[in-house]
Amino acid sequence: MVEKILVPIDGSEHATKALSYTFEEFPDAEVTVINVIDPIDVGYTSTVGMPGYSEEWYEDSKENAEELFAEAQEKADEYGTTLSTITDVGQPAQTIVTAAEDFDHVVMGSHGRSGVSRILLGSVAETVVRRSPVPVTVVR
Repeated sequence: MVEKILVPIDGSEHATKALSYTFEEFPDAEVTVINVIDPIDVGYTSTVGMPGYSEEWYEDSKENAEELFAEAQEKADEYGTTLSTITDVGQPAQTIVTAAEDFDHVVMGSHGRSGVSRILLGSVAETVVRRSPVPVTVVR
């Protein structure tokens, strides 16, 4: 029985679909959303300069995470449930895999990036599927 589910969110349509899928398929589960702040991919997660040059980068990224969590809670409210949240800094796939150790299942979108970024950096979902210590459901 799935009791604790981790859902990575990044503001993409696929992440939103994964969250909805989680509420529909696992109505009694304890759901935690995670947003990973990736210091290597500043252009994707932040609008403020390079991470080494300003505290503003980190603060902006934390604010972005809080906005994503608020949107996720609105979605949870539609299903009559609450969420726990995690914000972490690091390489997204590895951070998600490490966090997954404390959960029964991971549900995530097929991808949040597109174009050259996805080709160069690889698929976060693919890496999580290959390395996760728990089952992973990928939602398209």
